[in-house]
Formats: sequence, C-alpha cells, structure tokens
Amino acid sequence: MQKRIYNFSAGPAVLPEDVLKEAQENLFALPSVGMSILEISHRSKTFDKIIDEAKADLRKLLDINDNYDILFLQGGASLQFSMVPLNLMPPKNKADYILTGSWSKKAQKEAKRVGIVNVAASTESESFNRIPKQSELNLDPDAAYVHYTSNNTIYGTEWHYEPETGNVPLVCDASSDILSKKINVNKFGLIYAGAQKNMGPSGVTMIIIRKDLLARSSDSLHTMLNYKIHSENGSMYNTPSTFGIYIIGLVAKWLIKNGGLDTMYKTNKEKADVLYKCIDESKDFYKGHALPDSRSLMNITFRLATEDLEKKLISEATAAGFDGLKGHRSVGGLRASIYNAFPKKGVEDLVLFMKDFQSKNS
Repeated sequence: MQKRIYNFSAGPAVLPEDVLKEAQENLFALPSVGMSILEISHRSKTFDKIIDEAKADLRKLLDINDNYDILFLQGGASLQFSMVPLNLMPPKNKADYILTGSWSKKAQKEAKRVGIVNVAASTESESFNRIPKQSELNLDPDAAYVHYTSNNTIYGTEWHYEPETGNVPLVCDASSDILSKKINVNKFGLIYAGAQKNMGPSGVTMIIIRKDLLARSSDSLHTMLNYKIHSENGSMYNTPSTFGIYIIGLVAKWLIKNGGLDTMYKTNKEKADVLYKCIDESKDFYKGHALPDSRSLMNITFRLATEDLEKKLISEATAAGFDGLKGHRSVGGLRASIYNAFPKKGVEDLVLFMKDFQSKNS
C-alpha cells in the first residue's frame, strides 16, 4: 500500500485510519450479510440497523434528546441554505443572518429569495478576521430565526460562544466544526452540517431539528425540500447515501471509543496551539489572518510576505508530503485544516517544516 501523506484539505478531508481500515476490510461483504455496503438495500434490516445505530451514537455524543430529530439528507450544506428559509421563514418571512464569511453570505443570498433578511452583524469590512461580540448583534425579536456559521473554513475564524437569541430559534451551519467539541444542542432550533470535514465522506448532510419546528414546513413545499416529509420517512423518502451514513456511524463509534467529544476538543486544542505558536513566534514571517480570540481550531489560515513565497512553500510542502495547504481560491494564502482525524504528529511535523522553511527564506 502506498504511504499515506498528511492531508490538510478543507474537505473532503482526512478520515480516521481505523475507520478507513474497517470500511476497506468489509467493503467486499459486510460480516454475516454476504453483500457490500455499496449493494445492500436501504429498505433492508441490515441498513435499518446501520442508520439507527448511527443516530443513536450521534445522540450519545451530542446529548441530543427526544425533542429533536436527526435527518440524513443530500445536496450538501448548500442545499440547506435554501431549505432552512423555505421551511422555517414563513409566515413571518423575515430572518436574521450574522455574516462572518463566504458561506454565511451564500446562505443569506438564498434566504433573500424567500423573505426579508436583516444582517444582524457583519465583519466583512474587516476581511472577516473576527467573530462579532454578543453586544454587536442587532437582533429582531420578531424574526423567524437567527442564522450563523459556527466555523469559517475560508477565513479561519470560529465562534467560541453561541449567540443569545431569546425566544427566536437559533440556526447553525456547523459543517466545519461539528463533533469537534461538546455543544448544548438545546440552545438551537436547527443545526445542519455537511459530513465531509469531521463526520464522513461527501454526499451526506446531517440536520438536527427541534421537532416543534417541523410544523412550519408547509404542505405546499416541493416534497424533497420539506423537512416534515423527510422526518416522517426516517430520511428515506428517497434512497439515502447508504455508504456515507455507514461511514458516519463508524466515525461516531470511533469518537466514543476514544473518549467522546470532551477528549476530542482537548486534542483539537492541543493541535491548534502547536501551529498557532509557530505562527506567533515567527516574527511576522508567518502572519495569521484571524484575530487571536476568534481563531479556529479546525482551519488555520496564514500568509507570507509575498505570493511567490507562498507558492514556493506550497510546492516544497507538497513534495515533502504535506498536501492541501493552499488557501481557498477566493482569498489565497495558506490554510491548514486539522479536523478531528488529523494526527497531532502531522501538525508537529508541519511546524518543523515551517521553521526550516523560514530559516532558509528569511
């Protein structure tokens, strides 16, 4: 087998090696089934067990009570930019959006097709280098919901608190940091997250929705865009991503086996601290984008003095086995995505490489 390299990609991203090995071992035929996970019917008892265990383990990890339903849908988080307002905005037809990066702006764009959007706060004028404080939020107490993006992959910022929204339901795009730490699900009306960063492969989006909000889903909605229909059909109105849900289940068991989300958060913080320390101690050779109190533990963004120097680092890093360090095409620079499954040794090895690169190019 070819040696695995360090995958710093923002997504689809690194998966736990134990999960990959188990999936590989059972890909040809699931134990006692005689068929591959890629072949079994989503209506079979075998898949019923797979999806039910995945939901049960996610409930255990995130302490999700029976007031919430878990859905596994398709279309990525980008489809949720439309489904959230289509289902939750009526009849008030207005909602608050907090803009902290490109993905929250895209969510706002789709919501404006449905109703009135109040920008409750935005840090765009500061190049999205920080998260707004609670005191900066201009919230409408009569809004249908408040939407925010908990971690911003492109700019490398992360919310380290949940916005207080009173009686207005809080909606969160948690695609980039779901399962990286404990959160109080009871504070939210709805959480959605693409799987391809911390949960599994691309092609599955998890939605955690408070059941009372399902009543907002109008019967006039197109069937495939209706949360209530998907809930009533157990995420199987159409054929779900069976393989993706299978991997999510394996990842959930891997997290439980390794101590749960408190342990995962501790490890994630240790990894991020190692890399941020290297950036901070580089005497501005490396310049972090996010302000210290808004830094992401998942996506560490930084720049060098010139684009040519950045290209040189990326080229040499790729040759040395560090892949995916190029920043998002919209902003440039560099980005190290170090999700749950990324090993701490990989971060330490990158720091050694960065220090050597600095000594040769200062």
